[in-house]
Amino acid sequence: MPCALSLAKFANSCACVPEIGHPRCECGYTVNATNGSSPYALFTDLLETDFLHLYNLPDSIDIPASEAVGWAVQAYNVTLSAARGPYGKAAEIDNVVLNPLPSRKAWGGDGQLGGAPGLQVWVRSQQDLLGPAGDQMIRSGEIDSLRRDMRYGSFRVGMRMSNVSGTCAAFFWVSVLAEHMDRTYYSHEPQYRNDSQEIDMEYLSRQNIYENSNGSSPINLVIQSPASADANYNAINTSTFRVENLPFKPRAGYHEYRFDWTPERIVFFADGQRLQEFENTFDGDAPDAPGTLMLNHWSTGNEGWSAGPPAQDAVLTLSYVKAYFNSSNVTRENEWRNACAGDRNWTGRTCPIPDFPTQGIDPQRTGLEDPGKSYFFMYDDYCNVNQTMYPAATGGKTSSSGPSLTQHTPTIWPLLGWTVMFGLFLLGG
Repeated sequence: MPCALSLAKFANSCACVPEIGHPRCECGYTVNATNGSSPYALFTDLLETDFLHLYNLPDSIDIPASEAVGWAVQAYNVTLSAARGPYGKAAEIDNVVLNPLPSRKAWGGDGQLGGAPGLQVWVRSQQDLLGPAGDQMIRSGEIDSLRRDMRYGSFRVGMRMSNVSGTCAAFFWVSVLAEHMDRTYYSHEPQYRNDSQEIDMEYLSRQNIYENSNGSSPINLVIQSPASADANYNAINTSTFRVENLPFKPRAGYHEYRFDWTPERIVFFADGQRLQEFENTFDGDAPDAPGTLMLNHWSTGNEGWSAGPPAQDAVLTLSYVKAYFNSSNVTRENEWRNACAGDRNWTGRTCPIPDFPTQGIDPQRTGLEDPGKSYFFMYDDYCNVNQTMYPAATGGKTSSSGPSLTQHTPTIWPLLGWTVMFGLFLLGG
């Protein structure tokens, strides 16, 4: 399976009629390259989650297949010494809360609980700490993707940041230690991560103060490497740490945060605008292993980073995650090769990943009919064939016996193809 392929021409969009006998997008999803060295990059797998219409979130880390939505809510404790702050942190299931839109047909308005709709990830206030004095932890929330085989990709999240100072909101990919690659769910996150290979976008709500002075707000772009691990996991003084100004106020509405990772480079975006690019070299320390995608909202009271604890409960709200990536799984690699490799027409069976919508993604924006609507391949027929899908992610009812997590190319397609060809033959005769 390719890590990132150069395509000679832009692939057909999903709206186009599929090639006879082949579903659309079966050979992958394409994105514009970040510079002129290659026209396009190809990714073969997807994981899309529409949190505006997610009505069923498992309340346990032990998730049966029949309830899977592509994500696991995490529960773990980190001591203050391990957290490198005056407080530890406690990821708790109760701090991840569903607040979807009332109707599956709606793309705007308030959530069922009121206020900004989506998946809420909370950091609790300094009045609600966990543990005895001198060994207290700040209550926080985290979700991790069930896919642990992501190696290169384009990763995007729609988020509305907290307006309460003293928290860190993080969207990141992290490699998984090889001995734990076969684990689907886990409850003690620090045991299974390889922190020396990590790609982060981190927003510090204490930096809201900069919005008042210059109209912009910083975001921290971090690539953890062995160099940062040697510095006690502090990447600030390494070559792979940047602070960039966002072209908007992140606490005032929903915006898209994105990073594209290929063997050549890692590029960060906000609302489709390029923020920073890193050549993927780092003296041989560039991320190159499979891993998982994570989102968390936390605080340890560290004045040099998260600050806090917050004076009041603080919420981060997610509207979607869209991940297009290559799989390190041998079975998935073979499936792609069997469907696409060696076929000169395979490039016509890929779909371009849409750009950030010009109207934005804010479901609470007024004056638009569907202000929070954006494109999902999973809502289009035959655009997600041979993908690992989680039906509950669309708000649909899951089967009591469990969904089929891998949807292969329907056998009816070749049959229809031969039927059409035979009919044309008869007409021609």
